[in-house]
Amino acid sequence: MGRRLRGISGQEAITAFERFGYHQRKREGSHVNMVKPDSSRLTIPLHSELSVGLLANEIKKAGLTVEELLQLLGR
Repeated sequence: MGRRLRGISGQEAITAFERFGYHQRKREGSHVNMVKPDSSRLTIPLHSELSVGLLANEIKKAGLTVEELLQLLGR
């Protein structure tokens, strides 16, 4: 799992979560808070590469699998 999630930027993750139905609620500094009705909130840092653990945690909170996120990214 870890190898497949390497190299994903914060902006790419935001785009993928938006395709899944989340929208940006607010932006504070280098972090974007995302919400989806009847779902958990996500906080995505705008880093050039997200850590695998952080991204895996946000994928789990969103109710996605790694494979589904990669499909949303077109990978």
